[in-house]
Amino acid sequence: MRVQGIKDDITGILFDMDGLLVNSENLYWEANIQAAKEANLGTPDDIYLKLVGSTTTDMNDFYLQYFKNKEQRDQFIKRTDELVWQWTEQGKLKLRPGVQKALDHFQAAGLPMAVVTSNSENVVEHNLWATGTRNYFQFHLNYDDVKNNNVKPKPAPDIYLLATQKLHVAQNNILAFEDSSPGLLAAVKAGLKCVMVPDLIPATAEDRQNAVYVCQDFFEFLQKVS
Repeated sequence: MRVQGIKDDITGILFDMDGLLVNSENLYWEANIQAAKEANLGTPDDIYLKLVGSTTTDMNDFYLQYFKNKEQRDQFIKRTDELVWQWTEQGKLKLRPGVQKALDHFQAAGLPMAVVTSNSENVVEHNLWATGTRNYFQFHLNYDDVKNNNVKPKPAPDIYLLATQKLHVAQNNILAFEDSSPGLLAAVKAGLKCVMVPDLIPATAEDRQNAVYVCQDFFEFLQKVS
């Protein structure tokens, strides 16, 4: 596949998931607000925005600033996850604009695709099956793989390096897609070209320097494909 502004042929694709393929970042934000109100925590409604793209460790450290103890924090996280899972079952999890068209285009071009995310194995499977996209991907790597391989999560490049090896595509011929600054940084550190499609948090000046393109959605990116 040829992409304007990229000299190398693209023969493999890697995707982040939350906020990139699906609207789960919005669902987590709504769930955080509801869980906080149910527990009378009094945390600000924009608390989740500070966690977008963060690793599990970063999230745990951040939560410690807002909760009295580990039990209260864990209950809040559990309730948030329960709500998002429930809403996914109810059909509220949706593909982001242009994702379906992009997946169909890449599949028709014969490009191997995989998901590289910081979420957990069971959530990734749940989300991909719920959106009817699981069979587009050869595999997915997630936070469980980070733990099992004893490597660092995003924004470290480790999980993208693992994905590159597993995809069996030359590094120069892989194109990654991310919605957050930490994810973009992880892909770039792994030596990959990366397109940013921001979700809740706009691209920074540094993001625009690191990304091959910053696109509003996948429809905009597909206009650059020939």
